Amino acid sequence: MTFDKTVLLPLDIDQAFALITEPERLRRWQTVAARVDLKVGGEYRWTVTPGNHATGTFSEIEPGKRVVFTWGWEQSDAMAPSDSVVSITLEPASGGTSVRLVHEGLSEQQEVAHAEGWNHYLGRLVAEATSGDAGADEWAAAPDPLNELVAADATLAVLERVLRSLTPADLDAQTPCADYNVGQLLDHLAGSISGIGQALGAPVTDDAAKAPEARIADLAQPVLEAFYRRGLEGTVDMGFAELPATMVAAILNLEFLVHAWDFSKALGADLSVSDALTDYVEVLAQQTISDQVRAGGSFAPAQQVAESATSLERLVAFTGRPVHV
Repeated sequence: MTFDKTVLLPLDIDQAFALITEPERLRRWQTVAARVDLKVGGEYRWTVTPGNHATGTFSEIEPGKRVVFTWGWEQSDAMAPSDSVVSITLEPASGGTSVRLVHEGLSEQQEVAHAEGWNHYLGRLVAEATSGDAGADEWAAAPDPLNELVAADATLAVLERVLRSLTPADLDAQTPCADYNVGQLLDHLAGSISGIGQALGAPVTDDAAKAPEARIADLAQPVLEAFYRRGLEGTVDMGFAELPATMVAAILNLEFLVHAWDFSKALGADLSVSDALTDYVEVLAQQTISDQVRAGGSFAPAQQVAESATSLERLVAFTGRPVHV
């Protein structure tokens, strides 16, 4: 079975090619995270939705014209990375660029599922190309079932949306963390992700010159990929202590989601997160932030909230932040 669809993007051909191949642009419409080695024989790994990672190898690349790659799903016996092939062909067209996507080698059942997926994401591609913002992907909002790593993918998606709106003028804005303005909190977050990545043996490099969203996303991707390879069993040597792997993953969730709230408050913006995700991260917080941890200065005492508080407000209050700042 084959899926075959063509869409028109109101962009020139180089802009369209960038949208379908560059990690920073893929994150705008299709992926939470992306690793791309854009050369023949190079590999890619895309976190399409939390917990679902497409992988494969590039077999043809004609810049500005065509890209072909094998397609499969990590951790899936039903569809290995070499089981099917995707080809994307770009041609100049009236009003922009014609983009034709063909996915071959699918079973009848796979074609139905992948047609739903490709229709969803090609629609987001058109929206991104047309308006410059495809919006938050509802498919990434409340994955089910959740574990510490799937939730980390989902909270990273929330964080990226917030960071995408940061400008250089925002770096001096005060966050709800008294010791940090936005720029300092970015450095703290990058350091936390890097520390976990080093403990996992992930190839992390912090480039502070990048835009905030690209900086944090490019750090988080190899860390989460390494964590998925490792799994959640046993302990991780963090240097200062051996911690359960589940706790280290929980820390990533808190870093991503709670700091997303911090950044949004610094910008005077609302943060939209599914209750299912915040409820889950609140449980992780309760399991992670002990009185001993608070006594060490990492977290202030839990704050009181009204009975009518939202799930997100309960979470941030538990981490010691005043909800109304």
